[in-house]
Amino acid sequence: MLSTQEIIGPRDRPVLKRWIPLSLQHVFAMFGATVLVPLLTGLSTSTALFTAGTGTLLYILITGAKVPTYLGSSFAFIPALVAVGQSYGIPYAMGGAICAGIFYTLVACIVRFTGRGWIDKALPPVVIGSVIIVIGLSLAPTAIKEAMYIGSSGNPEDYSLVYLSIAAVTLAIAVLASICLKGFFNTISILIGLVGGYLFTLIMGSFIPAYRIIDFTAVEQAKWVGLPFLQCDAAGHYFYMAPKFNAVAVLTFIIVSISTICEHLGDILTTSKVVGKNFYEDPGLHRTLLGDGIATAWAAIWGGPPNTTYGENIGVMAITKVYSVWVIGGAAVIAVLLSFCQKFGAVIQTIPTPVLGGICTLLYGLIASSGLRTIVESGVDYQDKRNLTISSVILVIGIGGGVLQFNIGGSFTFSLGGVALATVVGIVLNLVLPNDETSEKKH
Repeated sequence: MLSTQEIIGPRDRPVLKRWIPLSLQHVFAMFGATVLVPLLTGLSTSTALFTAGTGTLLYILITGAKVPTYLGSSFAFIPALVAVGQSYGIPYAMGGAICAGIFYTLVACIVRFTGRGWIDKALPPVVIGSVIIVIGLSLAPTAIKEAMYIGSSGNPEDYSLVYLSIAAVTLAIAVLASICLKGFFNTISILIGLVGGYLFTLIMGSFIPAYRIIDFTAVEQAKWVGLPFLQCDAAGHYFYMAPKFNAVAVLTFIIVSISTICEHLGDILTTSKVVGKNFYEDPGLHRTLLGDGIATAWAAIWGGPPNTTYGENIGVMAITKVYSVWVIGGAAVIAVLLSFCQKFGAVIQTIPTPVLGGICTLLYGLIASSGLRTIVESGVDYQDKRNLTISSVILVIGIGGGVLQFNIGGSFTFSLGGVALATVVGIVLNLVLPNDETSEKKH
């Protein structure tokens, strides 16, 4: 791990011999999560690297190069990407993500002229924390299927002890890295788990035929250099996948973006504490929201997953005391350069399903646990039946797979479910249930 005795501020530019390795640290920190989202949703990892890097550069530009924040693939949008992609197709998921970015922009404009008090009123910690828990636990069945069943089918006849052993080893490596390693290496425990599970599968495959599940055919066929911002068909031809729009996809992504706005608020506050500057005031919350929204819409235009601010990179800054926007920008440029290497992207695609299952067993649990932490740290009082009711309804609707569905005009079916429906219900309950101020814990 690289570290420094001096504090390098947001505007400071390190000398080149330190600049490149410091930027590489941020690439390692964001890499595992950034490529995992497209792997789980059927999107291109090369495109995700490209849109994360260019989106971060756009964010730096919009915030006046004042906020050292890296943007990468958002896990909060995984349920929406999967649900809309399976029901309508990936182009409609991209259209919904574009509208989510536009929604960010509208919220940024409102915050610019009215302040952020209304956000705190509509989305108190009891709602935010409960929704984050739903995001993590609603994905749990997917992780278990990937860890135990061939083809992630969930059918008893497809159960595989080989898959389970690979997932267990991957999970063990990631857990040990998360608990035992210190400093920078602790922030890349997910990446260490991915690499460890991959190497375990390769080594076991050299001795036992049942473990030979990694196919390098696509790597051999891939070009060294290609265009990450275009899709590639089976014949090797590049094409642009134009986003498409329908009401269900748009509304689903906009509702999910409410929870990611909450995540944004927390990350900017944390970054402010780490760096020692109030980014809510300068450049302003409206500028950081605008940058996040534009980056998300930009990513979806090119077929990449929606972006979000990354806590992993905040951790790197806290360790190294290097807060330079130049270093963050350098990491973004490196990510963009990596995205043009098609063989590199093909190698990422060869990661076995049970390795992803083992990683996601930990990762989705961490997402849910972060929701619990939000509730605990905010001092939510569950002796207050109002808070208990709001959390209970959000959790059951979200994790249970509640769906609101009806026909419009006899030909168009509107459907809203899972995280999106749970978020809407939570906001409505928070606004309509009577609030006994004397029973709430003051904080």
